[in-house]
Amino acid sequence: MKSEADAIEELHARGLTDGLPVVLPAPARVRDAVAASGRSAAELIALVPPRYGRATVEKVAVNAVMAGCRPEYLSVVIAGVEAMCDDAFGLLGISGTTDAVAPLFLINGPVRRALDINSGVGLFGPGWRANATIGRALRLIWVNIGGAKPGVISMSTFSQPGRYTYCIGENEEANPWEPFHVEHGFAPGDSTVAVLAGEAPHVTSASTSRTARDLLLTIARSLEVVGNHKVTALGDTLIIFSPEHARTIAGDGWSKADVRSFLWERLRKPVKDLLPGRDGGEGLRERMLAGIAHPETDETPIPKFRAPENLKIVVAGGTAGRFTAVVAGWPFPNAPTGLVIKKIRLPARLA
Repeated sequence: MKSEADAIEELHARGLTDGLPVVLPAPARVRDAVAASGRSAAELIALVPPRYGRATVEKVAVNAVMAGCRPEYLSVVIAGVEAMCDDAFGLLGISGTTDAVAPLFLINGPVRRALDINSGVGLFGPGWRANATIGRALRLIWVNIGGAKPGVISMSTFSQPGRYTYCIGENEEANPWEPFHVEHGFAPGDSTVAVLAGEAPHVTSASTSRTARDLLLTIARSLEVVGNHKVTALGDTLIIFSPEHARTIAGDGWSKADVRSFLWERLRKPVKDLLPGRDGGEGLRERMLAGIAHPETDETPIPKFRAPENLKIVVAGGTAGRFTAVVAGWPFPNAPTGLVIKKIRLPARLA
């Protein structure tokens, strides 16, 4: 009979881990997780790309146990599976890209407090079991059920730490605007999981800006380095304002729509500045030249993002510190992926 240590080593040898130690998915542990979800073990949640493996509640629970999840986390993990397997998200393309994006999961609603999901100090870092293990479980499901094995299907040139775990909450209590899930049509009392294919967070310090306009000019300069303006108009990208930055902006009377509109306008560039060969350009979008007789002098503004609505705004992080984090979305032009948000179906004791 194999020891637990031997069984864990076998999981490593079979490529069923992320390289870190896992919890052995003993039948009793899996049953406890399934029971906590209030759902049938055989219920099919989704087909997980790229190989479209069947993610039943039981299989989801196996990976959640391996990741170190508590049983009560399973309902959140299930909603995350539903979100990342939605066709609008594009997990198939993300699975094989050479880019360094990973599914970032954003949690909203009362479940944040019920499960102690970090939305404040150090939310992208270690120290919170719920964030670490829920994100890790979803990554293991993508690999073990979906088949996105690194170096086999997943060919990211650099990859990034978010492919171990990438899960945060919104700091709704410090948000001067409506919460993210309410903005997207859910009730304040709903709990949701949103997923975005994102690069690693790029943090911008703006400690001296005391007006919304000055602060957003700094954020706009940071957004200039996202993606490649010469290749494609970018889709969904997350802007995560710290509570201090959010207060500065909202205190000047700016809405989320005002912020998006201002940044979108500031990030447009004229055709003449985006021609092939300028500043090491890799190529020009064909539509830039359509009907333009003299592109070398043309001032027609070309947007960096498809629409202002592609700039998704979240408030999170510690209450002290004047920082904003930008999580750039996946810029691949022929397979755009969008943010998807799903309601968490909670058992009665967590609802």
